[in-house]
Amino acid sequence: MTEATPEHVTLRSPGRPLFSVVSAVYNVSRYLDEYIAAIEAQTFDLTRLQVVLVDDGSTDDSRAVLEEWATRARCEVVVLHQENAGQAAARNAGLERATGEWVTFIDPDDTVNAKFFASMAAFAADNPEVQFLSANVVLRHEGTGELGKHPRSKMYAEDRLVDLDVATSYIPGSSTTSLMRRDVIGDLRFNAGLRPNFEDGDFAVRYLLAAPSRQTGFIGSARYYYRKRADQSSTLQTGISAVGRYSTVPRDGYLGLLREARQRHGAVPMWVQHVILYELSWYFSSEDAMANSASAISGDLAATFRETLGEIAELLSPDVVDSFTIRKLQPHWRDILLHGLRGQDWHTSYAVTDKYDRTKRMVRVLYRYIGEAPEESVYSRGELKAPRYAKTRAIEFFGDTLMWERILWVDARGTLELRLDGSRVELLGGWEGVRTRALGARAIANRFRRPGRRRREAIDRLKVDPVRVLASRAQVGKQFDGAWVLMDRIHDANDSGEILFRWLRDNRADVNAWFVLEKDTPDWKRLKAEGYGSRLVAHGTLRWKLLMINAAHLISSHIDAPVQKPPAILKHIDPRWKFTFLQHGVIKDDLSRWLNPKQMDLFVTSTPGEYESIAGDGSPYVFTAKEVALTGLPRFDRLHAKAQRIQGDACDLILVAPTWRNWLVPPLKPGSQRRVIDSHFFETEYAKAWTAFLRSPELTELAARTGRTVAFLPHPNIQPVLAKMDLPDSVLRLSFDGADVQEYFARSAVLVTDYSSMAFNAAYMDRPVVYFQFDAERVMAGGHVGRAGYFQYPRDGFGPVVEDVDAAVGAVVDIAENGYAARPEFQGRIDATFPMRDGQCCARVTAAIEDLDKTRQGEPGRAKKAQTQTQTQDQAQTAAAGR
Repeated sequence: MTEATPEHVTLRSPGRPLFSVVSAVYNVSRYLDEYIAAIEAQTFDLTRLQVVLVDDGSTDDSRAVLEEWATRARCEVVVLHQENAGQAAARNAGLERATGEWVTFIDPDDTVNAKFFASMAAFAADNPEVQFLSANVVLRHEGTGELGKHPRSKMYAEDRLVDLDVATSYIPGSSTTSLMRRDVIGDLRFNAGLRPNFEDGDFAVRYLLAAPSRQTGFIGSARYYYRKRADQSSTLQTGISAVGRYSTVPRDGYLGLLREARQRHGAVPMWVQHVILYELSWYFSSEDAMANSASAISGDLAATFRETLGEIAELLSPDVVDSFTIRKLQPHWRDILLHGLRGQDWHTSYAVTDKYDRTKRMVRVLYRYIGEAPEESVYSRGELKAPRYAKTRAIEFFGDTLMWERILWVDARGTLELRLDGSRVELLGGWEGVRTRALGARAIANRFRRPGRRRREAIDRLKVDPVRVLASRAQVGKQFDGAWVLMDRIHDANDSGEILFRWLRDNRADVNAWFVLEKDTPDWKRLKAEGYGSRLVAHGTLRWKLLMINAAHLISSHIDAPVQKPPAILKHIDPRWKFTFLQHGVIKDDLSRWLNPKQMDLFVTSTPGEYESIAGDGSPYVFTAKEVALTGLPRFDRLHAKAQRIQGDACDLILVAPTWRNWLVPPLKPGSQRRVIDSHFFETEYAKAWTAFLRSPELTELAARTGRTVAFLPHPNIQPVLAKMDLPDSVLRLSFDGADVQEYFARSAVLVTDYSSMAFNAAYMDRPVVYFQFDAERVMAGGHVGRAGYFQYPRDGFGPVVEDVDAAVGAVVDIAENGYAARPEFQGRIDATFPMRDGQCCARVTAAIEDLDKTRQGEPGRAKKAQTQTQTQDQAQTAAAGR
């Protein structure tokens, strides 16, 4: 690294500035105009402001933009340049030139409001004892322009002075968003080894530890706008995938600060513990995220991080961990910090009753433990009684199982009592609920009593005229009472929801089945033309609201919030429908963090491996044999029929059907299931890899020579750019909208995919598969929807796994040379995965749904128990014969 050298200096005042801004600049020229404009717009006297800008070896025109500004700035501007050495080194270089009484380190891609420095100056003048000035951080979402609240926003409700040594609910801001006295900073410098993050927080805490006092100003009127980049390219946004986040940062940052604070003060001050807990909360929330981002933690690194985390936990007071409220700490996070890293057996001193099945009169009871499981005894009416259903769930964090959760479904027909290791434990209404020693049947029912918003009251709240209200009530009684509402996505069908709906209309006219879909979509028009118009209900209409208010069952292949918990319905009534999750495909990855919070009464599975991974002991899912059924997907019935009909030369497609990636498209808009992608998509590795495969001359030649057509069926989220992809004219572009997708699979001679569960569709029909996984490392690290689960592609996949275009084409050629048939090894896997290919999936699912409405007395054997494959098949045949 070369020493930072001044390129431009603009002086505006001979006196000492009140404020110095030090900004490290690296390849952010696209943001500098906004940064400069925010400085120039200040209501503060700019002759008392110094800005020191350190260009850290930018390769764009950042340096030129800064130098141009320096020639016209209304404040003192110092522009320095150094070879790239990182943000901390650049700030340290700038700090050497900072002469203001107060110093801050605003990032050049962020901005501040116009009265930022004026507010800071006024507060410092009114409170001369203040040592630290903390700004109100506001999140600015670049993609939408929307502003969002920071987790610490409550601290800035008003401008106030806080002594951190006394206050228990405040923590200081980082050096980026705060101002510090230059004289107190002295020789303190940023730790350049703390990468990829926390050098800001580390600097701020070490400053306050050295300051004469911890008098801190929380200045709500001074707003710092933190930019959340749309391309996820900021240091903070990409940091989760960096090794240093799990090694250097926790060891030299968090643990180092705790030890330094203890050495200075004899004990770690509460406010320092709060800072560390706040930082750790992001590790836990990232691990618990539904679609958790790519993480660098695994193997030896994970073990080292857990060891460091244990050392950190030893320096945290249990009282502080219990009382921390600055950011939500989930109860199991607290338990891990308090007990899960100490190598000792432990269990909760209470249990939680969190769900109640009114029909079966069963209540779900949960407790957690670490190490050896406690001896468990459940008593009902004073008698020892075994749970109806039970499992032990693994709670995994940072590469290991740190805690276990015991899940029991027990009878709620008398007084309920739970004993662990012989001692009676308290029963809570939630993990943080009111405790009681035992619960009676009435108390349990009352605890889960729903608010009394009745159907008629809900109808009255609908904004329609009185005549329509009366007509609506009549319509409700005649048409919708006890309805089964089936759907796939809001805007398309042709999945298991539609298949089961058709089967019910054809085979079970006694079931009041309706299908919900967005009006005038291609699938709406198709279903109407096929004679189902009288049973179609347009999503979002008054008729749809009346249907949902009176539904007994909601049954869908999707479980996104707009489907399962439609806001337009929830604002009128607390729904009493039972929800059945038909699934979009066979689950092979660990989706527990996404699915565990979902409310479902029936969870359909299709293979023994999938069933065991969800309902089995030791799995990460909260669902038991009570909720999970091994029935097969309803759409497998159509696959079975089509596979029998379409064979040989009729299998004329080389079907290419990749799934999507979380990082390719922005999040869903609230209340929608549609996503939008932009032109950056075509520069991604994903787009380039699949385009290269589809443009392969060898693949084109093979298709022509063997009488096949290469067909491209991208995931629905990618469909909007399908027409713009640079593909050969010989490639047939396919869409999910208004199409019979199962026909595509039936016609496929081979399926080429990446990680899509659609491979199970092909395998179910005995079609060979190729897995083209060019980005396996990123996906397997958790960068897509879930984490790796029980299904391992090299061991369990239905075809070869390849990582480059040439190998992918070669695998297709090999299958073609084998007569477009799977090799014996892969055919054996297919046969073991699907022992029940009998066309009876819809019958089994229907029987399982009907079982939800049966009381315990006289309850038949449940199709969902699935003790063995033979039992499940026999139950399905019985159900089918009985309809």
